[in-house]
Order: sequence, then structure tokens, then C-alpha cells
Amino acid sequence: MNLFADIRELVVAELEALMSSGVLPGGLDLSAVAVEPPRDAGHGEMATNAAMVLAKPAGMQPRAIADALAARLMEDPRVAGADVAGPGFLNLRLEPAAWQGLVREVLEKGTGYGRSGLGGGRRVNVEFVSANPTGPMHVAHARGAVVGDALASLLDFAGYAVTREYYINDGGGQVDVLARSAYERYREANGLSPEIAEGLYPGDYLIPVGEALKAMHGDRMLDMPEGEWLAEVRVFATDMMMAMIRHDLAALGVTMDVYSSEKALYGTGQIEAALERLKGLGLIYTGVLEPPKGKAPEDWEAREQTLFRSTAFGDDQDRPVQKSDGSWTYFAPDIAYHWNKVERGFDELINIFGADHSGYVKRLKAVVAALSENKVSLDIKLIQLVKLLKGGQIVKMSKRAGTFVTLRDLIDEVGPDVVRFVMLTRKNDVALDFDFDKVTEQSKDNPVFYVQYANARVNSILRKARDAGLDVSDASLSAAHLAHLGHEAELEVIRKLGEWPRLVEIAAKGHEPHRVAFYLYELASDFHGLWNRGNDDDSLRFIQGDTAKSLAKIALARAVGVVICAGLGILGVTPVEEMR
Repeated sequence: MNLFADIRELVVAELEALMSSGVLPGGLDLSAVAVEPPRDAGHGEMATNAAMVLAKPAGMQPRAIADALAARLMEDPRVAGADVAGPGFLNLRLEPAAWQGLVREVLEKGTGYGRSGLGGGRRVNVEFVSANPTGPMHVAHARGAVVGDALASLLDFAGYAVTREYYINDGGGQVDVLARSAYERYREANGLSPEIAEGLYPGDYLIPVGEALKAMHGDRMLDMPEGEWLAEVRVFATDMMMAMIRHDLAALGVTMDVYSSEKALYGTGQIEAALERLKGLGLIYTGVLEPPKGKAPEDWEAREQTLFRSTAFGDDQDRPVQKSDGSWTYFAPDIAYHWNKVERGFDELINIFGADHSGYVKRLKAVVAALSENKVSLDIKLIQLVKLLKGGQIVKMSKRAGTFVTLRDLIDEVGPDVVRFVMLTRKNDVALDFDFDKVTEQSKDNPVFYVQYANARVNSILRKARDAGLDVSDASLSAAHLAHLGHEAELEVIRKLGEWPRLVEIAAKGHEPHRVAFYLYELASDFHGLWNRGNDDDSLRFIQGDTAKSLAKIALARAVGVVICAGLGILGVTPVEEMR
């Protein structure tokens, strides 16, 4: 049950009845009519914008529409009040029984409560992480991995068919740099001093690669010219780096469905096929670009290139795909890769990129729109940086990585659950401070602890109830007499439970998994508030002297736990049953 959706259906039905009776003109478009929580909880439990959005097309005053709608809504047994405010806002209050019934539904559906058919089985590809295979993943990769994985889980929960994908950037010059860096560690493994020249990767993580090369080849490559060992070392080092990346992702709880290789696009005709597709659409031409902004004319060399007409799809300028010497630009394989995704039949594409890719957004959206003839959408989420703090100071680099703190460092320090939850406490396009002191303290200011503590309290209630001889199975609690949940503090918690299905759909539509973390914190806060009120008001304690009352109140606590577990499941966080 999505109670907000149910009441919206009621509002729409009554508006249609008003059109049928002639109170409203016929044929009004009701798609913009919404039912949502009011901004001020004191105004009611739900609010509808119906009168405001229909006034102009109906040629009527919004208050007149609101008055007519309110009168009809009051005839429904679920509606306790329909109050018109201001020029035509309509605030609704429901009978307690309408809310109380949600507790039973949560217990009957379990963590499936809130699942949605919104996606309708549409196929979505979520590409995320896609780090260069040149070393261990760093903290920014960690945030992108968490956002991408949680978004994929959220979309699955909302009824989409989701594929998680990692694009291995193994076709560029940085992989040659990796090979040369690994070769120096190979020389080191053979007793020579490594020459880590400027531009090579200095991290200790390549020492095992060098040792593995020695175990395989002995010293036979020491006297070889680079041209003879480079290709083999490149493949070997890339494979070892990807094995490390997969291992680190697994430690974070991330499993990819597909790994796609950039290198596999070269020499296979896929790049040519994608560009031929664009050429057939009249979007490839030979031309000369204008000099970049800020370049003096004498610094600019005009040269003919093969260009993609991306300005036809909203980009700032057309983009080169092939250089004047015939080699591909770095954009060309990305075109082929996205054409591959379109050909695989995805309805929607989502890419999770670092903030440094902001200049790449328009051209990629343009090429997907062109290749799919506007049938496939591409959403690109940019991940802002993470700043690590401890004792108020910025955390220094990792010796193993050489230049940055690794994902593995972070997991080893605080565990994967803390990493995942904290990475979702800000929207993806907002910078995030990861304060080691905050994420380990036991206080309301630590959202991970606060949500987990709420679930632990639920389990504590269940344990005490069992010790008291009560049957607190979900079947027993589902049969409880929920009319005992009549206190405003209890109804406030139930109303928050009622927001969960709506929140899932809003977050899925906006591709915003952080909304789930925010919601869980708010639900935990409401539950902790109810618990604390029980310290002063015996009637609000979960275990009463009366069995019927106890079962109703325990049913509410259990429903809170169910929704917290469902939300944590989307975030990829393991719920705890007891705080230690």
C-alpha cells in the first residue's frame, strides 16, 4: 500500500466526478495533481495541489475548486478532515484507522513493503567506478562505488531491471605508464634498484606485480628492449590491478554484472561501426574547430579533423572523433562503448563520474541521443570529492598507494557499513567530509550509529517481550488490535512509515539514493523520540501490563525495524541487532 498514492487516486476520482457533474469543465488534464506531505505538519497529514493546478485551465477560482473537492473527499471514510487554506490549498487529515492499517501491511509484506512497479521492468544500465586499472581505488572511487551500487539497488526495488557495469579504461597511454612502472618493480625483484622516474607510479602496490613477473619470467626480460616486453607486461599488470580492484569492491559489498574493456573496442570494427551509424544520420563531417577560449590566434593551429555534430543535441561545440593523422581521439571509443550499450537494448543509461568529468557530460548525452535517435536517455551523476579528517586534521596519504588514501585503507579503518552509509549522507554533487571521529562516536550526530541503534532497540523490545512470554512473531503481531496505537507520538511514527513507498519512488525517479539515508535518519529520530517519551509516560512504553496493548505497540516497533532493514538493504548496509 502506498497511502499517498491511494489518496491521490481518491482525489483524481472525485475530480473526475466533479467534471462529470458539470461542476468542473470536462477534459481537464489531471496528471499534475499531487498528494504529498504538507510543508508544515501542523497543517495536516497530506496536502493536494489540485485546486491550484486546475484553476487556470478550468477558468475558475482555486478556492471554489478546493471547496467542492473538500466536500466530496469528506464522504470517504478514510478522510477525517479536508481544510481549505489560503487561496486554495487543500490540507487533509485521515482517520487513525487509515494509518494504523499500515503497521499490519508492513508486517505482512516484510522488507518488500514499499517495493514499487514504477520501473515496469525497464532495463537500466548503471555504469560506475570505471577506475583506470593503474592502481588501487582511492576514496573518491569509494564514494562513486557506493552511490552507483545503492542507486542500482534502489532502482531494482522500484521495479527496474538493472545491470551494474564497470568500464575498464585499459586502452590509453596510462596503461603503458603502468607497464613501465611494473617493469621497474620487476627489476627490483631481480635485485636491481628501481628507477621510478617522474611520471611513473611510485606506490608500493606494484611490488607484488614485479615479484609475480619475476616468478614467471625469472630474469629473462632484464636485457630486453622495451618494445619486446611492454605489451606482455601491460596485460599482466592490468590483470593484476583489476584483480585487486575486484577484491576491494567485494570488500565494500559491490559486485558488478559486467566488465567491459576499452581495449576490446580497438581493431574490432566497433569504433568504425558506431561512427558509421552517426555518419548515416548526417552527424559526421570534416571541418576545422574554432580556437578554444583563451587561446591567442598565434597559439592555435587550425587543422582539419573528423567531427561529430554534437551541437545539434545541445553541446557547446562539435567534438573531434578522428585526428588529422587518422588516429582516434579519446572520445571515439567512448562513442563505440555507448553505442554498444544502446544496441544491448537498455532503455536508460546512468553513468557515475568523478567531478573532473563535468566537461564531458554534454558530449556524451549528445552522442547517446544521436545514436538512439532520442529513444534512450543518459543521466550522468557527478561525484564530488571526499575530504578525510581525523582529530580535525586532514588525513595524510597512504604509503602503499603513494599519493592517496585507498578504499582498502578506509574499509580497514571503519568497516564497509560505515563507509557505505556515510558516503550517502550528502547528495552526490556536494562535497563530503568523512570525519573518522564523528563516524565512530555513539551520538545522534553520527547517522550510522543513530539508525543502527534504532534497529537494535527494536530487537531489544522483541527479546524482552519473548522473555515475558509474549508471542511476537510477525503473524501474531499482524493480528494485534492496532486501535491501541492512538497516541499522537505513535501516529507520528506510523505516518513516517507511510512515507516510505512514496520516498522510494521519488528517489528512484530522481536517481537519488541519498534520500534513503536521509529518510532512515528521520524514521530513527521519530522512533527514538517515541522511546524517550515512554520514560515519562508509562502508556507509551512498548511492553504493558495488558497483552493486547503490548502486542499493538510491539507491532509498531517491529514495523519500524522492518522498514529500517529494507532501507539499509538498499544502501548495502548490514543491520545490527545489538549495539556492542
